[in-house]
Amino acid sequence: MTNDQYILGIETSCDETAAAVIKNGTEVVANVVASQIESHKRFGGVVPEIASRHHVEQMTVVLEETLAQANLDMEQIEAITVTEGPGLVGALLVGVNAAKALAFANSKPLVGVHHIAGHIYANRLSKEFSFPVLALVVSGGHTELILMREHGSYEIIGETRDDAAGEAYDKVARTLQLPYPGGPQIDQLAAEGKDNLQFPRAWLEEGSYDFSFSGLKSAVINKLHNAQQRGEEFKREDVAASFQASVVEVLATKTYRAAKEYNVNQVIVAGGVAANKGLRSELERQFSDQSIELLIPALHLCTDNAAMIAAAGSVAYNQGHRAGWDLNANPSLDLEAFGARKK
Repeated sequence: MTNDQYILGIETSCDETAAAVIKNGTEVVANVVASQIESHKRFGGVVPEIASRHHVEQMTVVLEETLAQANLDMEQIEAITVTEGPGLVGALLVGVNAAKALAFANSKPLVGVHHIAGHIYANRLSKEFSFPVLALVVSGGHTELILMREHGSYEIIGETRDDAAGEAYDKVARTLQLPYPGGPQIDQLAAEGKDNLQFPRAWLEEGSYDFSFSGLKSAVINKLHNAQQRGEEFKREDVAASFQASVVEVLATKTYRAAKEYNVNQVIVAGGVAANKGLRSELERQFSDQSIELLIPALHLCTDNAAMIAAAGSVAYNQGHRAGWDLNANPSLDLEAFGARKK
């Protein structure tokens, strides 16, 4: 007889069909991800209808593979957690309905999870949190600074007023005619170029922890279009380096300032852009004095996966969160409201 707690997680918010099993909230037992990048690459971005169809095709295979890797059966799973939002509504529905069917058929508790809470809790799979914690969330759809005073508590102290950082990366990458996904391509190019184009930094009003990347994105695109119209040559490496330097400086500086003001013990980085080498390097430089601990998840846990959903879900489950059979996909699920609810 074991007292270990095994939580199953399911993630289908965008273009990754994923399932995972977490042991006691912090240990990855199995983590399976079926990527759709090749299917969406020719369109230059994620096509929601295609993503949903792939989730339907892959869901059963991914779940079976996860339980096989974990060497467990459903009887040993204590609860089923699933991303209920935010994300693409059709994609979310596949995961939510798979989780509901699995929970109903096996008489297991069901827990809905906020996708961003999952990204935050990916960090707990490598090290326990020491509150208060400040999370910098950077992804294709989100750029936020979130203060956590305890497990499952989320206070947004800064967010983007327009484009998310990852969205700006993708749009600039398309203008540079880089293949999808654009973010990693720009990061790679930036390492070979020089920050010599003096793109703007949007600091906003004094004391604000909000972000804005729309002006920067427009400045880059306009510079490229003007150069093309005049027949001027430009180095893609320098454009990438200058653009990335602007994004990274603002993200890292505001994060450092907020960490000091709120007197946090740890700063954690979450979301797909957490894999960006330029951002990692600048944050490590800013926090090199080590008075505040910096946590950045392993690369395979930065992008969408179900281990992070099970990690966040295990906290929600142990705090008493429960979903009913009316659980539905919620593409605009609010993070602070998610942390406050119980059922």
